[in-house]
Amino acid sequence: MKKILIHKKKILLYTLLGICCIFSLLFVKRDYNCYRDTIAKVTGVQLVSKEKSVDYYGNKDILYTQLLTCKIQNGSFKGRNVELKNQYSYSGAADNRYNIGDDLFISLDKSTKATLTGTIKGLKRDTYLVFMAVLFTAFIIAVGKKKGLFSLLSLGFNIVLFSFVMDLYLKGINLLFVCSIVVIVFTVFSLLLVGGFNQKTFTAIISTITGTFLTLIIAYVVMKLTNEKGVRYEEMQFLTHPPHEIFMAEILVGCLGAVMDVCITISSSVYELSEKNPNIPRKALMDSGMEIGKDIMGTMTNVLFFAYVSGAIPMLLVYLKNGFQTGYSFNMNLSLELIRALTGSIGIVLAIPLSLFTSVFIQQRHRKNRIHDSVS
Repeated sequence: MKKILIHKKKILLYTLLGICCIFSLLFVKRDYNCYRDTIAKVTGVQLVSKEKSVDYYGNKDILYTQLLTCKIQNGSFKGRNVELKNQYSYSGAADNRYNIGDDLFISLDKSTKATLTGTIKGLKRDTYLVFMAVLFTAFIIAVGKKKGLFSLLSLGFNIVLFSFVMDLYLKGINLLFVCSIVVIVFTVFSLLLVGGFNQKTFTAIISTITGTFLTLIIAYVVMKLTNEKGVRYEEMQFLTHPPHEIFMAEILVGCLGAVMDVCITISSSVYELSEKNPNIPRKALMDSGMEIGKDIMGTMTNVLFFAYVSGAIPMLLVYLKNGFQTGYSFNMNLSLELIRALTGSIGIVLAIPLSLFTSVFIQQRHRKNRIHDSVS
């Protein structure tokens, strides 16, 4: 009877989530009146011209001009047609090609009464964003069930908290100090929500916080000893705060996710091994945990490297395509990314023994207390 009740509750929960997802998609599809900017739907597309271009370095591109017929979806001109001109390139670096059915944010030229004209401000993308969010929600709940739902709640909380951090920074509060506090909150809330209030979560929290701040200290000391030589802060040149302070905050937040992943993996593994075999020797537990750590160390390091470096590929290609030397291009665009990847990798390597020793120590102590209680 209890299992049937739990099953019904799950069906009800998933049904409600499904209804919310479908409602969200339908809502953003027709949410024109929620925007102050004028929105127009493309109803007709005509290609007016096509022109080839070659720049000084021999880079070839094609420039197109479209004449768009659109129907206004909101505001005082709702229902009227408007003609818009759009210029875009084959490369699509700073422009877009529009098709029938696209929703566009536009600025109307209200001086012309007979035929409305205007300029395009951008593409309305909320439908696509919500669709991706719905897919992500469906997949994570389908795979993770209850823990997947808690992971979503944790992600939502972290996004809100991160936005709050940015607001505090804009008000003049030291970014590194705020991020240091927020990292602790991130860790505790995320792991408790996903892992629950238990021994493995407790050890993962201790290991994550220790490993993350130890990595930050190592990065700070190395940067000071080398006087930050070779570190390119050019991308931060428009900020009014010292770039090294912001970069340290980036390192702190950036390595948190990787360190947290390693710590919860090691602590969960040690916990499961101890539960399956309560009499497992300490050395065997340490050896098993270290083997698991070695297996995940290489993959996690590569994940960090590709995640950071991939973000620099567009600008790297821009430099190379415009005649800059390879060494200079890599130095300008990969300097900060490689430092982030290396410090994150150091955090991963440190997290393995930290989480392993902490987990084994707490597990062994818990076992001794349990034996002592049973004897007495």
